[in-house]
Amino acid sequence: MSWRKERVRRFRRLRATTADLVLVHDPEAEEKFVAAGDGSDRRQIAWNDFIVVGPRSDPAHIAGTHNAVAALKAIANAQAPFVSRGNKSGTDALEHRLWRVAEIDPAKAGGGSWYRDIGGGMGAALNAAQAMNAYTISDRGTWLSFANKGDLTMLAEGDLRLINRYDVILLNPAKHPVPKQALARRFAQWLISPEGQTAIGAYKVDDEQLFHPSAAAPE
Repeated sequence: MSWRKERVRRFRRLRATTADLVLVHDPEAEEKFVAAGDGSDRRQIAWNDFIVVGPRSDPAHIAGTHNAVAALKAIANAQAPFVSRGNKSGTDALEHRLWRVAEIDPAKAGGGSWYRDIGGGMGAALNAAQAMNAYTISDRGTWLSFANKGDLTMLAEGDLRLINRYDVILLNPAKHPVPKQALARRFAQWLISPEGQTAIGAYKVDDEQLFHPSAAAPE
């Protein structure tokens, strides 16, 4: 099953659940979910960004670049080890969007050799990259809190395509009449309120802010 079909399948499962709201960071899937009438009141609450990390030796020579697509092309050209989460998450979707812009199908170009799809979470991907001296894409928050960095270092950042937006979506009560929808709406309103936005902006790891509140000025 392709990763796109799996993402559709996951949102179909969500439509059949008794969830009260959704906190997500996969813009393409979110737009389809809302367009299908399953979600409403989609609001951005915060953003951070993704970064490309890899071994200090940097065999693909991407250190200091601010172009994520160019970084992936260099990794593919060097056939340097790259760890993909492969778990159909928002981060995985972002990675595949970048490969599409690069016009590279990494599964065909390097599947089983330099491109390793682990089907795991962000921590597992970083652990695998550390063990394999490989590159991977991480959200900055997980990277900052990751304790097993070893020889891994941040190599590429700052591309606008790496912005990681977090949205809250309420389920459409006409299609999903779940009992806690009033509480869900109160929580969503708190997330975008001055109090909620202050709480989001105050969350730090090692004195570094993990999320930038953006309800008032979406990125």
